[in-house]
Amino acid sequence: MSNIQSIRNKLEQEKGKKQHLETSIRKLGMEIKYAKRDLRQQEKAREIIKAVGLKTQQQLQFHISDITSLALEAVFSDPYKLVTEFVERRNKTECDLYFERDGSRVDPLSASGGGTVDVAAFALRIASWSMQYPHSNPVIILDEPMRFLSVDHQEQASMMLKEVSEKLGLQFIIITHEPTLAIHADKTFNVSIRKGVSRVV
Repeated sequence: MSNIQSIRNKLEQEKGKKQHLETSIRKLGMEIKYAKRDLRQQEKAREIIKAVGLKTQQQLQFHISDITSLALEAVFSDPYKLVTEFVERRNKTECDLYFERDGSRVDPLSASGGGTVDVAAFALRIASWSMQYPHSNPVIILDEPMRFLSVDHQEQASMMLKEVSEKLGLQFIIITHEPTLAIHADKTFNVSIRKGVSRVV
């Protein structure tokens, strides 16, 4: 009789184990189902993020290239165009900048004159400011902004600064040793140093 009771007890234990396993299987099945649903949602979200990222890159590309190329055109008779190229490096998106003329690309820092880089650097700063939201105060201080620009291009640069100022409602406060660069300024102040003291004339 004790053997039968022992078998019954063993059978009840095995039933309990079976029920526990069945419950675990159902629970895992639900978890797999939810995981698959989450995976599909994440894949959709990734596609949306990718599409938004691409659209943002295209807008940035147009905005940066357009403003900089217009500035270069305003100063030089045979200007480069600025080309932006977004590339993936080390799981991050980076932006490479090139100058392009007649289908040929060059590295701005190594293969073009300093004056060209000065104008491009100014335009990139303006592009960066114009993309801020909300905008910071519309005042930009520039210290020798066109120091490598040759004298024969300085008047065009002065005119370009004036036009940018008027179109964007930006005030430029410029420190320069080049009088021609200040030709189209609203106001100019001459500063001289006497015995170590700066005097405004």
